[in-house]
Amino acid sequence: MLPLDLLQTFLTVYRAGTLTRAAELLGLSQPTVTAQLRGLEKRIGQPLFVRGVRGVTPTAVAEDLARRLDGPLDALAAVAGGLGEAPGPAGRTLHLGGPAELMSARVLPALAGTIAAGVTVRVRLGLAEELLSELSGGQLDLVVSAIRPRRSGVFAEPLCDEEFVLVGAPGKTFRPDARLLAYGEELPIIRRWWRHLLGTPVPQKRAVLVVPDLRGLRAAAIAGIGVTVLPRYLVAEDLRAGTLVDLLPTEDPPINTLYLATRSAGRDAPHVAAAREALLTQARLW
Repeated sequence: MLPLDLLQTFLTVYRAGTLTRAAELLGLSQPTVTAQLRGLEKRIGQPLFVRGVRGVTPTAVAEDLARRLDGPLDALAAVAGGLGEAPGPAGRTLHLGGPAELMSARVLPALAGTIAAGVTVRVRLGLAEELLSELSGGQLDLVVSAIRPRRSGVFAEPLCDEEFVLVGAPGKTFRPDARLLAYGEELPIIRRWWRHLLGTPVPQKRAVLVVPDLRGLRAAAIAGIGVTVLPRYLVAEDLRAGTLVDLLPTEDPPINTLYLATRSAGRDAPHVAAAREALLTQARLW
């Protein structure tokens, strides 16, 4: 019988794609992960991965083993993690991940009832790919993702569509040479809005302010520093109050679908199911 710790290490490496990332997710050193993989390969009698400069590539044997472990091993881990906890959602801890701005403005308020029912919540903020890796590795139970997850063992369902709007302080007008406030040097959100509505590339490549936090961009826009593209949920109150203005109203704004992701084997756990239901219900109002 193959030891479960070796199988868990194998599945984490398979999902993470690199030994370094798998070691981080497992809380082990990379040499330990490498030794466990070699031990499993010795027991099986065949190689599981081809090592490369940028990570590992699974062999056909690894692909078959991952398919057979996907689900059952996660379910076993969920049972082990729940031993000693009270049945039902109360007394459980939900490990939740998502983008900082959406989590603060929408997701955490939507979980008020779940927390009141006795579920404790621990939140991890970050980018989608990193959080989805932690979900696959068992460090998170639920992830709100700005990209559609396509990972083995992960179940994803649409949560809501976020709509993007070009905003500026009162008195600002839309001009192609406007002073831009951006999330990143490559103007990731602005470029998408510009191409969708204007059909042309952004005429300038450099923003006057770059801050990787949409709330910071909102504050800078309110202060009149420049204009930026933000999700409507983040500026809805500002637009109603008149502290920000929609500079190019349209009936066809660019949108991005947000997804709610869980491990397939753990999505029916009481505390995860309660949070999923709360978020899916509240998201209809967003």
